[in-house]
Amino acid sequence: MNSHYRVYGGELSYFTRKLEAALIFYGADFEIVAKTPDIAADVEQRSGTHQVPVLQTPENWMIGDTTPLMYLLDSRFPGREMFPDGALGVLTHVLEEYFDEWIARTMVHYRWHYEESAEFASARMTGGNAEAAARIRAWGPRACRATGTDSQHQQDQAEAEYLRIMEALELQLQSTRYLLGDRPTAVDCVVLGGLRAHTNMDPTPKRAIAGYQRVLAWAEQTADQWDGEGELAPFPESTPFARFVLGEMQLTYVPYVMANGQALAAGAKAFHADIYGEEVSYLCRPYPERSRQMLRQKILTLAETNDSDLVSNWLKATSLNCFA
Repeated sequence: MNSHYRVYGGELSYFTRKLEAALIFYGADFEIVAKTPDIAADVEQRSGTHQVPVLQTPENWMIGDTTPLMYLLDSRFPGREMFPDGALGVLTHVLEEYFDEWIARTMVHYRWHYEESAEFASARMTGGNAEAAARIRAWGPRACRATGTDSQHQQDQAEAEYLRIMEALELQLQSTRYLLGDRPTAVDCVVLGGLRAHTNMDPTPKRAIAGYQRVLAWAEQTADQWDGEGELAPFPESTPFARFVLGEMQLTYVPYVMANGQALAAGAKAFHADIYGEEVSYLCRPYPERSRQMLRQKILTLAETNDSDLVSNWLKATSLNCFA
């Protein structure tokens, strides 16, 4: 049977590069194909989404959404899973959720609020088509407003939060090969996606992270050199990087995702949340709530296992009540 995978996406796409990192870790036979206008309609019709990436499997299925895709791929590449079993898998998924649904907005801010980066990205995305590039640049600030980085205070604080993460990553790479130990997980995939598609690609954030030499060497070369070996740090202690991110989540992601879920349940189109000491307006987004519920369902599947009480106590200890 053919074992080749095809990814429809783009080199400047956060989630395309996340999936690319995962496929490298799986040791999969794959290629990345640009989602150009001549194939876009077919890809979107078959996958049911206009977003990228879309994975074409060896069976000729077209599937979107990187987290469920990685669960599927975990079942196909035994020994190279990106989500561990049991409680450690929950911790991995929780951390991945933060980068998927919160830090992604910082990537959008860096790209579209700085003229130099907006010019670079829009030109590269459109192959130099000036008219198409202008349309993309007009869209960018609207995406920033929808995701709450309109004010200067929010922009400054989002950048500071990301640089704190880079500092924690730089320190973690002194002692382990990957973020949760000596083998990669979905957390490594999404962090690499952000570095490769955005902050080590666009000129403005690239200068901001230039001093993190271990991070850059990891993203540019060493992360891909996994030999299939290594252990993860145990649950619930995990690594200093993981503990740091969990602390950040309590201050930003948790109030955001809870307010988003409550607003959706009430049928609202927008909501407010207190982020970085400021009341911020956001458009309601159905996907973060679906994703949160997916993770809650994963936690419920542990109910008949020895890990159930461990995870329940851990969620309380880390104030991650949004998943309880």
